[in-house]
Amino acid sequence: MRISIRASATIDMGTNMSEPATKVTIATGKVGLSPGMLVRGLLRDKVTLFACLFLTILATVAVCAPWITPHDPMDQNLFMRHKPPMTSADSGLVHILGTDALGRDLLSRLMMGAQVSLSIGLLGVLVSGTFGVTLGLIAGYYRGWIDDIIMRAVDVMLGFPTLLVALFVLFVIGGGYVNLVLVLALTRWMIYARVARGMTMSLREEPFIEGARVIGASDFRIITRHLWPNLLSPVLVLATLEVARLILAESALSFLGFGIQPPSSSWGLEVAGGRSYITTAWWIVTFSGAIIFLTALSLNLLANWLRALADPVQRWRWLSKHTASQTNPLKERQ
Repeated sequence: MRISIRASATIDMGTNMSEPATKVTIATGKVGLSPGMLVRGLLRDKVTLFACLFLTILATVAVCAPWITPHDPMDQNLFMRHKPPMTSADSGLVHILGTDALGRDLLSRLMMGAQVSLSIGLLGVLVSGTFGVTLGLIAGYYRGWIDDIIMRAVDVMLGFPTLLVALFVLFVIGGGYVNLVLVLALTRWMIYARVARGMTMSLREEPFIEGARVIGASDFRIITRHLWPNLLSPVLVLATLEVARLILAESALSFLGFGIQPPSSSWGLEVAGGRSYITTAWWIVTFSGAIIFLTALSLNLLANWLRALADPVQRWRWLSKHTASQTNPLKERQ
């Protein structure tokens, strides 16, 4: 898909109607937004490129973790406990990142933990985003008492600290993978609802919505075919940020003992397991914390890039930094 813009101006030069008008046409050229241009711009933005490569590698490792782990992440060997990085194992392989308190390979545990932590973040965003955007669309489109009920529920939920609510609910129903996803979705749907409601309220009075009503389109068709596509870009940016927040929340809850339970692996659980040995086995906390930090940082950088592309003003300003030679012929002549 290629979006092209061609601007031109025509100036009529003449003193009266009897004199022929001299037309001067000034063309500003053609500016295209193509996948190739986006790829070239991304290749020149080294920071965002690094974030995308890191997330791609991390996602690949998480998907393929059961088949590519160098050691069995559940295999315990007390004779190999707290071994530093690059220690040789009995099998002839190397513990690249060392071992934990039970002699398990830390790299294999982190690879399996990536599968758990990333899936919790993605599923939590999927559930909370679907629920929140749906309620936001309904509240912003219909207004009235429906809007009042939904937004008062949002205000009540936002009045409580997210982590405190999650701790209380998990204390009552217990930890675990499914409970953790549901609790995180329960504490984050309000963000999507407020964003979707605000944008729906601004779009519902636009001429294309009025035109859809005039031709007899149903409310369901207006919401799904006209309103939702216009919400997709900002919701996608918000969802990228929320994945990072949910990964951090899962790590915090697992660290406190209310999230993923042993012998399963998650990044927060690995940090919790190494906190008692931070002076004697520093690599457990260091490598586990580093992977959490890099993942959250990369997701935030990716979200900023997506926000720049979603905003037309920022998009062309961002592209002009990397394609100035293609859009400014005067610069090429100089």
